[in-house]
Order: sequence, then structure tokens, then C-alpha cells
Amino acid sequence: MTESLHNPESIHFGSDNYAGAHPHVIDAIATANGGHVPGYGDDPYTARLGEVARELFGARAEIYPVFNGTGANLVALQAMTPRWGTVLTAASAHINTDEQAAPERIAGIKLLTAAEPDGRLTPADIARAASATSPQDPHRAYPTVLSFSNSTELGTVYSRDQTRELVTAARKAGMRIHLDGSRLANAAAASGATLAEMSEGVDVVSLGGTKIGGMIAEAIVVREPDAVGGIEIIRKFSMQLASKQRFVAAQLLALFEGDLWLENASHANAQARSLAAKLREAEGCEVPLPVEANAVFAKLQPGVANAVRARGISFYDWPALPGVVRLMTAWDTPDTAIDRLIQAIRTATQQMAGSDQR
Repeated sequence: MTESLHNPESIHFGSDNYAGAHPHVIDAIATANGGHVPGYGDDPYTARLGEVARELFGARAEIYPVFNGTGANLVALQAMTPRWGTVLTAASAHINTDEQAAPERIAGIKLLTAAEPDGRLTPADIARAASATSPQDPHRAYPTVLSFSNSTELGTVYSRDQTRELVTAARKAGMRIHLDGSRLANAAAASGATLAEMSEGVDVVSLGGTKIGGMIAEAIVVREPDAVGGIEIIRKFSMQLASKQRFVAAQLLALFEGDLWLENASHANAQARSLAAKLREAEGCEVPLPVEANAVFAKLQPGVANAVRARGISFYDWPALPGVVRLMTAWDTPDTAIDRLIQAIRTATQQMAGSDQR
């Protein structure tokens, strides 16, 4: 048996995908193991996952397990976007900031972006983008697909009313609608709504499982089959079709067949609120953005972030907000890890203040 190469007691705040897999997910993989079943999705676990998807998202829903969130987004957007079309998204969206040039180089899709200070697109953004050109203009790209994230890259959550307004504006402009739901569970937990309610009116959802306790567990949920074309073929040539798909499907079943997705997301959200409250009480700390899901953006005194990281606690700077760091809580973040982080920030702040006085 391989020895552990890391300290299993260490908890970080760099991302919720730093966390390990939930024990129920590990158990589900073990249960799916053993014996032979057909590959490439023609197995009983994938079949059951299809039933669960319809229970969660509606009778017409179809689900396609994939390896990762970037793959889910690219396969979905390729299936939704005509060759002459473009995708409108927030400037802070993951497909624009953290997926390298994958939308352009792999999917051949041009992105049009709108800058919003809290990461949430508005109907006005859609109206501006649509009115800047027309579908018949051969010189300027016209947005044919809207892609928005919930929760957003800035940790904010679209309410159900805000989602409805966005969907209405997109439909008026003739757009199909994609929801990057890598943290849709967190948004739903924060809103007290179901996954179906949080994606009402949306054509396709990239459904995240890895960040809420999966190992390799992402999926594309097609709520409106008429909005996609050739998605199964696109998934294959985009290298997102698993030969042993039963193991991906089993993870998603563990998370979404019951309420584990909600329990894990609710815990992560609650720990983010706790962390934010303690940061606001700490000297020299600010929390400049609302904490609505499981992301906390904090402004620390100069030098404090690096001093805390030197103590072995990982998290990221946020270049779009100078002097601000992003702290993510996860399904397994304990109170002790939050207390350790706060104490490290306080100690570093005091040390910096002492250095300034010398």
C-alpha cells in the first residue's frame, strides 16, 4: 500500500478543490468496482444517474459525465454555439480568466465580456452586447449564447429573480443560455432553492461535483435538448468521454442521489460566513465583497499574506483586486482550521506593525 505523501491533517484555503473526496464518494467508487460492465456510459450507474438528473432538473434532462469543469464548459458551449456565433460572459468568468485559451483554441469560440464589479451580469449587459451589432453584420461578432456562473468567481450568488431577469433578457436577444455551475450547489444552498429552481430557464448546466466532495466528478446537464447539437460526438472528440464511466457516474450518484451535495455545500457556506465574521473582527483586515457562498475576499495589511503562507497555510492573491486575497472554504473545513488562519493573520499583522515602528 502506498504511503501518504502529504499531511492528512493540513487544511488550506486556496480552493475547495484542495479538499479530499467525501467518504461516501470513496465508498461509491468501491461499490462500483469489481466485475465487468460495458464501457463509455453503457452501464447501470450512468443509467441511474440519468434518472437522478431527471428527478433533479426535469423530465427532459439529459446528463453527460465528464472529467473536469473546463471540459464540461467547452463541450456544452461547442454544442450550443453556431460556427458564426459568440459567447457573452462576465469578464471575471472562469471561461475567460482561468481556462487558458481553451474556449478559443479548443472550441474555436470567441468570448465577448462585460465587466461587473460583483461578478454578476445584468440584463443591461445583454442589451448592450446585442445592440452593438446584429446577427446579419458580417464585420462584428454577435452574441448567440449567454454563459453565466452561479455562484460567480467573486463569490456572489444570483438570486432566482436575478436569474429569471437574465434569462428573459437573453431570450429577448435570441440567445441560448449556459450556466457554469461548478459551484451551483453552493448557490442553491445559499438561496434555499433546488437545483432546478436555480437553473430555471437555462438550456445547459455545467454541474460541478469535485468542489463539493467528489474526486473526479463533473457533468453536463442538458435541460433543453433542442439547444444542443451533436453533444455526444463533441464530448468524444473533446476527450471528455470516460471509458470506465461507471466510476464517474458513481461519484455523482453519491453526491446527488440524496442530499449530500446540499449538506456539503451548506457546510462550506457556513464556514465562509464564520471566517468572514472573524476576519472583520481582526485588526487590519477588511472584507470588501459580500460573502454569499463559500468564497471570502479579504484585504490584509502589506506583507501579511506572505507571512501567513510562510506558516504553511495556502491561499491565493486576487490580481483583479490589488491587495486582496481569496479564501475558499470546503465541505470539510473545520472550525480549528479557521481559528488557525485567523491566529496566523493576527500574529503576522502584529509583527508587521512592530517592524514599522522600529
